[in-house]
Amino acid sequence: MEWTEERAAALREARCVVVKVGSAVLTTETGVNLAVIDSLAAQLSALQESGKRVVLVSSGAVAAGRSALRDCCEIAGMPHKQAASAVGQSRLMHHYDEAFARYGHLSAQVLLTRDDLRNRERFLNARNTFQALLDWGVIPVVNENDTVAVQELKFGDNDCLASLLLNVVEGDLYVNLTSASGVYADNPQTNPEAGILPCIEDVHTLDLDVMCGGKTSVGTGGMYSKLLAASRAAQLGVPTLILPGREPRILERAFSGEPVGTWVRPEARVVSRRKYWLAYQSEPSGTVTVDEGAARALLQQGGSLLPGGVCDVSGAFEPGALVRIAGPDGTVIAVGLSNYGDRDLVRIKGHRRHEVAAILGDAHFPEVVHRDNMLLDAVV
Repeated sequence: MEWTEERAAALREARCVVVKVGSAVLTTETGVNLAVIDSLAAQLSALQESGKRVVLVSSGAVAAGRSALRDCCEIAGMPHKQAASAVGQSRLMHHYDEAFARYGHLSAQVLLTRDDLRNRERFLNARNTFQALLDWGVIPVVNENDTVAVQELKFGDNDCLASLLLNVVEGDLYVNLTSASGVYADNPQTNPEAGILPCIEDVHTLDLDVMCGGKTSVGTGGMYSKLLAASRAAQLGVPTLILPGREPRILERAFSGEPVGTWVRPEARVVSRRKYWLAYQSEPSGTVTVDEGAARALLQQGGSLLPGGVCDVSGAFEPGALVRIAGPDGTVIAVGLSNYGDRDLVRIKGHRRHEVAAILGDAHFPEVVHRDNMLLDAVV
């Protein structure tokens, strides 16, 4: 199928659309742009009324807080930024509530940290909550819980959060509203003649360091993070549409078939939602380095990782933890759930099955990581 036909079909047939809007689109130097929020609410309400489920991932809390605090407080450092988010989030959500109500819809605030999604039980609880909201016809407005998030539990930016949220809500289309007209073929800051790419077949084939500029002045991520999020979505079989969020009625125009923005095609080889969670929602606790034969068995034969193929173990982790699996040169080739903690794995590395039984006794697993609990070629 040609990408133009694929795009038209995906926009027409999408059942659950995750839309992310960044601070650079939502805010100005004086605060939240209420006209943008009203336009966004109108277009998302229309999408909902067309039979699609809609989830909005919205930045802007910190920028809104900075605006409210400008005359009385100087914001410097992470604690101040988190406090500004607390001030701004309530104001931002108030504007969304009022805007969606004007079009006859309810909105709901959902604040998340990475820890909410890395724990499998909490991940499933979050999924159930979103499903209830969507079943009721409520439009969730999602943001990272900046006020309580610590650095190691942060998503990094809302582009990352949105790509992970696709797995939570079972989204089948990702729309990223940006301050750019789409993805440029070259860095527009150094090449003003660079044109917009109408379609990207595979993000991995792009030279992102050359194409992408730096971060925006009010947001946390530039085009690099948007393409990384699109690449993650593609692994899940979800296409991405990167649109100029400041343009009038941009969602309406895109869903009506106007060829705006940049389309990022999904991958042909799609990973399961469980393996996607393994790779991106959970944070690896350690690294297991394997020899050349084990790496070949994993990558070429789809095998499980056996103790005999392990040559080094780093990090402290318990049984059931997510670990990176690295080849002999240190390159990460997979992630997976380890049946062993680091202490036992150090004892049995390089040993054959009968030797493992002699070391650990009968209560042992034949595999260090079973292939059903492993995702190959993961970048984490």
